[in-house]
Amino acid sequence: MLLLTKAVFAVMLGFLSSAILGLFLVPILKKLRVGQRISIFVGEAHRKKEGTPTMGGLIFILPTVLVTLALIITDKIAYTSNLGIVLLVFIGYACIGFLDDFLSIRKGDNEGLTTYQKLFMQVLIAIGFFYIYMRSGGQTAWVVGTLRIDIEMGWLYGLCILFVLVGASNAVNLTDGLDGLAGGLAAIALIAYSLISLTVGFEEIGLFSLILVGSIIGFLIYNTHPAKVFMGDTGSLSLGAAMGAIAILTHRELTLLVVAGIFIIETLSVIIQTIWVQVLHKKLFLMTPLHHHFEKLGWMETDIVKLFWVCGLILAMAGIIFGVWL
Repeated sequence: MLLLTKAVFAVMLGFLSSAILGLFLVPILKKLRVGQRISIFVGEAHRKKEGTPTMGGLIFILPTVLVTLALIITDKIAYTSNLGIVLLVFIGYACIGFLDDFLSIRKGDNEGLTTYQKLFMQVLIAIGFFYIYMRSGGQTAWVVGTLRIDIEMGWLYGLCILFVLVGASNAVNLTDGLDGLAGGLAAIALIAYSLISLTVGFEEIGLFSLILVGSIIGFLIYNTHPAKVFMGDTGSLSLGAAMGAIAILTHRELTLLVVAGIFIIETLSVIIQTIWVQVLHKKLFLMTPLHHHFEKLGWMETDIVKLFWVCGLILAMAGIIFGVWL
């Protein structure tokens, strides 16, 4: 009962703090004219969104970090090296995204950091993750009990960490193309991981996830159609990295393939399209990521988001079963 109370309290604190912060931050971002530049390749409906404030990820990042720290100080959440790593990754990737957004706004286009600059920073954070993880006695074996897999990876586990963090962060980044899409899917995936974490004995990770879920829901007040603010790379990179870090620290890396299935499908659509064009010199999809394909077919933006949310919910429920019994 005490754990349930903590869980509800975590979601409520996250939601209220982000909802209130958004009331002040959205007008500030508008005043600072940190507007999103829209790609010339998307439809006219998206062109109308030109100038909508970006960097809105701060609306859920700041409350999540501050509420988590407050609950640690008041002994409502036990501080562990795992929680420290999640916070490090979450804040670190948020900083990368913030710098990317800032440079994009300063240049007046969609080009902020280069791919290599982003990758270099992501590698540095992954190295920090691995160092702290090893110093705290973290497990470097890839274990899947139900499949009787137990492979000791040693330092190669660091490559696994890098792959998951970079892959997850960029997958969320690619999915962030419609109002409320990435935020809603991330909240659904994090609810699944919070339940898995609480069930298998990672209470601090589960509570952090629920604080983040509440903060994202508060952010969605301003991000659902028609969006008053976009999360930007500030939000998308941090969300994906947080999910990746949680998957690793709870030893549920395979579960991420299910829980974050929509993000993976969106990423695969881009990869497949690129290969298809290079090999066959024609497009498989009308436009990628996949949500733009549905737009080109004439679907309404809100209908696409609803469909993806429902599919994400189904995958999350399957992921909970898979993650708990893994």
